[in-house]
Parts: sequence; C-alpha cells; structure tokens
Amino acid sequence: MLVAAALALVLAGSLVYCVLTVIAARRYLAVRPAAATRMPPISVLKPLSGADLGLEENLRTFFLQDYPDYELLFAVREADDPAAAVVERLRREFPSVAARLIVTGEPPYPNAKVWSLSMMWTAARHDLVVMSDSDIRVTARLLRTIAAEFDDPAVGLATCPYRAVPGQSFWSALEAVGMNTEFLGGVLTARMMEGMRFALGPTIAVRRQALDGIGGWNSLTDYLAEDFVMGNRIAASGYVVLLSSYVIEHHIGATGFMENWRHRLRWARSTRRSRPKGYLGQVFTNPLPLALLICTLRPDWWPLLPVTAVFRAAAAFATAGWVLRDRLTLRMWWSVPLQDIYSFAAWLGGFAGNTILWRGRRYYLRPDGRFELVR
Repeated sequence: MLVAAALALVLAGSLVYCVLTVIAARRYLAVRPAAATRMPPISVLKPLSGADLGLEENLRTFFLQDYPDYELLFAVREADDPAAAVVERLRREFPSVAARLIVTGEPPYPNAKVWSLSMMWTAARHDLVVMSDSDIRVTARLLRTIAAEFDDPAVGLATCPYRAVPGQSFWSALEAVGMNTEFLGGVLTARMMEGMRFALGPTIAVRRQALDGIGGWNSLTDYLAEDFVMGNRIAASGYVVLLSSYVIEHHIGATGFMENWRHRLRWARSTRRSRPKGYLGQVFTNPLPLALLICTLRPDWWPLLPVTAVFRAAAAFATAGWVLRDRLTLRMWWSVPLQDIYSFAAWLGGFAGNTILWRGRRYYLRPDGRFELVR
C-alpha cells in the first residue's frame, strides 16, 4: 500500500509534467524570428564516417541552401573513407557551392567528432558556424532561418529540434516515436522552466567568439556529450542559447534490438553523467509505466490507466503533432505505450554500469561526464 501510494505521488507529478509539456509546446510555437536584416556568411561543418544509408540525399540538401554566401566543409579520418566519394560526386554536381573535404587522420583524444569539428573549425572562413551530423536532412531555408535568429547579437548559440525518421526496422521506428513524443517534451519543458542551458548535438549554430570564449574545442575533447557541455558553458558565459524555430530531420537508420538497446543504454548513461539531477527527473517523463506499476500493485486503482493515457496522449500530440508535424507517430500511435515501457527499462538500466560501447570500442564514463578508452 505504501509503495503504491508513493508511486501515485510520482505519477501525479508525471501528469503535471504532461500538462507542462503541452504549455511548453504552445510557447515554443509562439516565438518565430522576423526576416533577417542581414545575411552574414556562414560556414557549415559536416563530420563524416562511412557512407551510411541516405548519406548522399542528406548531404545534397546542404548543397541546395537558398543562401547567398556559405561554404561547406566535410571531414573524414582517411582519404579512402566511402563518404569521401559521396562528397566528391556532390562537389561535381554543384560546382558553384564552395565545398572542401578535409582528411583529419586519427583523433588524439576520445571524442572523434570533436576532433573532426576542430579541424574544420580551423579551416572555416566565417564567424557564424553551423555544425551538423551526417544523418541530418533539411530544406533550403535552414541557413536563412539561422541568420534571422542570429540577428540578435546576444545570441551565441542556437540548437535545432529534430523530427526523427526511422530506417526499415521496428526498433528504429519505436526509437523515432520515443524521440518525437518523449525526448522533445523534456527539451521544451526545460526551455520553459529554466531557459535553454544546453545544446542538441545533431545541428548547432554558434558564433565563433562564443565558442572561443569558453576555451574552444580544446575544452571539450574528453566529453562524450560535448553538445550539452558546449551549450551549458556558452549560456553560463552570458550569451543567449536558443532552441531554434527550424526543425531538422534526423534519419536514425535501421537497427536490430540489441544494437538499439546498446544505443539507448549509451544515451542513458551519458545523460546520467552529464545531468545527474535531470536524469533523476526523467522518471516523470514516463507516466504510463508508472500507472501500470501502480495497477499491478493495486488492481482496484485501474481508473488511473485511462486517465494517464489521456494525459500522455495530449503531451505526445503536442510535441509530435503541433511542433514536429510527425506522420510516423500518427500512424504508430498504438506503439507509444510499448515505447514508454521500453524507454523506462532503458532509464532504469542507465543507473547501472559506467561503460559504453561506441563504434566498436569500449569507453569508461567518469563522474564528471568525461570518458576514456578502456584499454
């Protein structure tokens, strides 16, 4: 009885969180930048590793930007990386776009992405820089939207929310539903409650002086969640960090169960190390598993399930429907409870263990969010 009552208190907080998610979504949608008064030149940095499914289509969208002055920089570790051939084909297809390919060699520290970005950062010509992962797809309006948001000189960084697009596997689709209905809710609620004090890795725009002001890339080399640390430190330095009004597409690819589970555990353990208090607070983002646990202990409290389902559906629609315009969740609405149970299990799993498997190598996560190769 006491356990059920305690869980019911947590569930009450979770239902309040659902309401906050709906409010946060409306507030996010109410803010849109005016048209840019100027269009500064922009450098776009794209770290690459292998020719993943859809890579050429993803990269092509950056060659098709409706923007007067921008350059594209791509980085691979080795010249024979299959991604290099994709870049060369696109350079021939779009000869008018200033595009360069940089071969970085092996990274001298754990975070290979930071190494690639630092090499491109040094070669980039412009002060406004957009960093975007290889699995991102955009429309021609991305850079114009970024320019408008950086019209305000107080803005040091803008980070783009994303609509997850799965590959051809059920587990990939389930993860995408979770990203579009659960993860974004946490971002929007944090933005409303305390302002943006972090960044989301898939696509980030930053002023050169803002990043240099926190120590540049040398200050981020050992962090797994370098995006979070970057946004947190730039916000602490006095710059405004924005959740951009531009929604990107994040193509997450097809994965089987074990690969997907390892990915979720890596994400969970990284979040626990980067934001320990926020990680504990994630218990409120999964109301349906809480309601199921309560009803397992107290079957006579079954009315909690339909009530919780209504609140969860409202929060899911606010993020996936209003903000992301996500058709996947509309088709797979029935999978939300299953995704929530899976997500809850991964959250619990994130409390155990301090190692992750990333690109075939095992790393140890330190308490401060840094990580190192397990030799």
